[in-house]
Amino acid sequence: MTQARLQLASFEEYLAYSNEALLEGRFELVRGELVELPPEPEPNNWLANHLQFLLVSANIAPLRLIKIQALELQVPVLQPHDAANRYPDLVVLRPEHLELTQQRLTVTRDMPPPRLVVEVVSPGKTNRQCDYVSKRAQYAALSVPEYWLIEPVVQTVRVLSLAGKTYQEVGVFAGQEVIASVEFPNLTLRAGQIFEPSL
Repeated sequence: MTQARLQLASFEEYLAYSNEALLEGRFELVRGELVELPPEPEPNNWLANHLQFLLVSANIAPLRLIKIQALELQVPVLQPHDAANRYPDLVVLRPEHLELTQQRLTVTRDMPPPRLVVEVVSPGKTNRQCDYVSKRAQYAALSVPEYWLIEPVVQTVRVLSLAGKTYQEVGVFAGQEVIASVEFPNLTLRAGQIFEPSL
């Protein structure tokens, strides 16, 4: 017997269904269907964890406001293949998000946008296309003020700042260069610190 594929008409329907079905794991809603995301690779997980530690140490935000790989972010669907939600590698929330996400760690489009979204770019053309094009456009449309792309292979941090409705590149930082941030002007973090080995 062939089972019909689940079709969800809206993000609100997805939220209701996923709460009721007690879904485990991370799912993106793409064209009304649930697409399960694979676990993050260890290097990406480590870089997100390390960056979280560095941002807390730099007094950029309290630990509770910096979420890694677990926060769900509702984003506008701009292209037919776009997911309606993303799970960024790191997100810096606003204090008001703590109250707004008491029931579910999901920032919806009717809430204020996070202050910063960071993606650790995984190898492969599809991953790069998603991080550099699809997610970039979606985060800009959501009015996230700053977006970082961390490139583990070449050990760079690309900082994009929202100017109007699109991102403008602030710079690409490596080694001993201090990451320039419009959202966090007092940041003194050097790009190379993110990639320092843990062992």
